[in-house]
Amino acid sequence: MLKACTLIHRKSGMSVEEFQTYWRTIHADIVVQLPNVRRYVQSHPLIQGYTKQNLIYDGLAEIWVDDTDVLRTMAATSAYQNVAADEANFIDQKRTELILTEEHVIKDGLTPHDGVKNIELVVRKPGMDVESFQQYWCGVHGKLASNIPNIRRYVQSHTKLSGYTRDPQPNWDGIATTWFDSVDEMRAGAATEAYTNTRADEVNFLEAGEPKFLITKEHTIIS
Repeated sequence: MLKACTLIHRKSGMSVEEFQTYWRTIHADIVVQLPNVRRYVQSHPLIQGYTKQNLIYDGLAEIWVDDTDVLRTMAATSAYQNVAADEANFIDQKRTELILTEEHVIKDGLTPHDGVKNIELVVRKPGMDVESFQQYWCGVHGKLASNIPNIRRYVQSHTKLSGYTRDPQPNWDGIATTWFDSVDEMRAGAATEAYTNTRADEVNFLEAGEPKFLITKEHTIIS
């Protein structure tokens, strides 16, 4: 199954609260008219995350479909045109980034009903080919991270190899998503030996630098 991940910025001059409300209500009602969508989820950054500065993105939309053919067919429908037209009301469309991914469930736990979802955007180590990166991330690093006891569920979304066959190259090699019961539980997880081991392993396959992440509340629109 294909997962289309859309990283979005809110329209200039729009408050975070106004943006999130519009996205979750008016826009969601338009998106649900799309044909052949298996699942649709919005992830909204926690308001307190904006206390010091704007975030790298204002949200992540995830849509699951059977394959790329379904996505192409969908793009030719009037329902899709309605979605694109409405985005102009609340999204900075020039800064939108679409990543087509394949999902790998590393820790298959239940998502907490009122928990938090951490979204980390990953870039592979310079000089490492994409396939080696994906194999290491899933086969080695995934096992380490799944040992962090506070993680309820852990999913890796790998950018599809076909995305690297044309320019421009993808900005992100994938998205790591973890669910926790609360922000406090996420912080507690960061104090564990398993977390320390996980972070230490990142030098083996990830680009150096501060992690790029969002702490969000998940809203399932189509389950």
